[in-house]
Amino acid sequence: MKKIIYVLILPLVVVSGLVFSLDLFAKSPGANHEIKNQTSKNSIPKPLSTAEKKAGLKKWEATPDGIMFKKWEASPAGKKVYAAEAKIRKSIKEYSDIEAVITSLSLPPDSRLGFGVMVRINNEDYILAFGPKKSGENNEFEKLYSLKVNDKIIIKSHSVSHAPKYSYPIVSGDYVERNNKTIYKRTPRKGGC
Repeated sequence: MKKIIYVLILPLVVVSGLVFSLDLFAKSPGANHEIKNQTSKNSIPKPLSTAEKKAGLKKWEATPDGIMFKKWEASPAGKKVYAAEAKIRKSIKEYSDIEAVITSLSLPPDSRLGFGVMVRINNEDYILAFGPKKSGENNEFEKLYSLKVNDKIIIKSHSVSHAPKYSYPIVSGDYVERNNKTIYKRTPRKGGC
């Protein structure tokens, strides 16, 4: 009986000893050093030169998506979006106050911009997008739900963009004020700038 127990325990001791030795080897200072250095060198992409960027853009413009985008840019709808963007470009660059009026509490049909509203700024319509709704107790958009059509607000934004899918420029909602009270301020991303 004792021999059977020794025969069963001996392989377990040998295997656990091997596993323990391999674990120590893997945790030793020099074991992963070369792998870590190799990974970190490979994970940081080298910035593209201006010539490489231009070549990449030219290549993309030859694709069906690129051709469609260039046609949209040259169309009256594309020119209208670019003209509306130009009207607020200085305020966006300076992150200064922009007066706006809420025109709709919903975004255009089939939009995939998350939560947002339509606003009018200097007789032009814009999408004011805040991003995807987050579920849970701490809903950062809660005060924005109190907005009504024709409410006058002050917004600040760091960016304005466009897409052929939308007939309006897309203003990123970073800050909203109504009646001299802040009702929304985008929380900075963790670990970001």
